[in-house]
Amino acid sequence: MNIQQINQYTTSLNTIMQVIKSDDDKDEVEVWFARDLQSVLGYARWENFQTAIARAVDSCKSQGINVDDHFREVTKMVELGSGSKRYVEDYMLTRFACYLIAQNGDPKKEEIAFAQGYFALQTRKAELIAEHLQQLSRLATRDRLRASEKQLSRNIYQRGVDDRGYSRIRSKGDTVLFGGHTTEDMKRRLGIKSTRPLADFLPTLTIAAKNLATEMTNYNVEEKNLYGEQSITTEHIQNNASVRQMLGERGIRPENLPPSEDIKKVERRVNSNEKMIEKTSNKLPKEK
Repeated sequence: MNIQQINQYTTSLNTIMQVIKSDDDKDEVEVWFARDLQSVLGYARWENFQTAIARAVDSCKSQGINVDDHFREVTKMVELGSGSKRYVEDYMLTRFACYLIAQNGDPKKEEIAFAQGYFALQTRKAELIAEHLQQLSRLATRDRLRASEKQLSRNIYQRGVDDRGYSRIRSKGDTVLFGGHTTEDMKRRLGIKSTRPLADFLPTLTIAAKNLATEMTNYNVEEKNLYGEQSITTEHIQNNASVRQMLGERGIRPENLPPSEDIKKVERRVNSNEKMIEKTSNKLPKEK
């Protein structure tokens, strides 16, 4: 997602934001109405968006947070195509409520991915939102690699390969992907402790490349019913070679890409930002 797209989404969410007074009339509360938020977040049907709202409410409850401080059912007058008007169900939402909705929305929607960053930060600066979104993307990509490697471990264990064999298979795949550099070579090259996983310091692109090769191996191990370390090693080497060739055609050499920040630090920073959302999101005034 580029800065221009982020600015467009930011403008859309800023436009539908309203400001109301808190109970003591000293603070302002930023609120959004669900009917307005629905279209900005890419939902065509109200019923589908209600599902995301319901999940967000459950998430709020599970955290021990008073739902009424952030979600309020209201009615809203709308004009129908015939020119007549009628009342419809709506919700008044705080920034924290909107964040929970984004967290419980369809992750495949670009609008949802953006909203997670927009509502997670107090700032509306596109550059800071973009940085947060990049961090979320790297974390999600790393999680996908963990899942695919876990699946590979299960697959090959069922096909006569023990833990040591699994380590050898992964290492040989890395050696091909990184142009002859072993996993340990890459750790030394990037200044990574030998006890830490290499992928925790790789840029998102390289993590995604490793994941693609691993997913291809998982698929063909099952599809071709491969058995034994040798046949699975050959498959994994070929898949990493294919991914490396594809990257090379675009002028990318994985071994030459600089390391990224320790993903554990990124995860702590993102978690810290997200823990602050409820604390910094002013509560809805009590109903009169």
